[in-house]
Formats: sequence, structure tokens, C-alpha cells
Amino acid sequence: MTKAPHSAQDDKKSAAARSQEREQRERRDREEELVKGLEGTFPASDPVSATGSTTSGAPERKKR
Repeated sequence: MTKAPHSAQDDKKSAAARSQEREQRERRDREEELVKGLEGTFPASDPVSATGSTTSGAPERKKR
């Protein structure tokens, strides 16, 4: 992610407004990365995962 240049107008914005803009930029960046990933794998049988992976199952039991 690249930071936008700081401007005098940014100083006038509230912290909430700056936070919202940052979240919107990050969301847009993630969306662009997903689109690039999809384009790089097309045509494929499995779509690119947009989330992290997890494992399922019960936790290991401690030995007594």
C-alpha cells in the first residue's frame, strides 16, 4: 500500500474522517490485489482465496 501525500487540507480533517479515508484506500487496495490475483490465475478451477486459511478439528489433548 502506498501513502497519499500529506496536504494542508488533511490537517483540517477530523481524525475520524482521516481514518475513514484510510480504510477506504486499504479496501480499494485489497480489491485491486484480488482482481490482479484473479486475472493471474484465470482460467483456473479454483478461485483465489480472499481470506486467510484456518484448520478445523478439535484441539489436541494434553497427555497426563
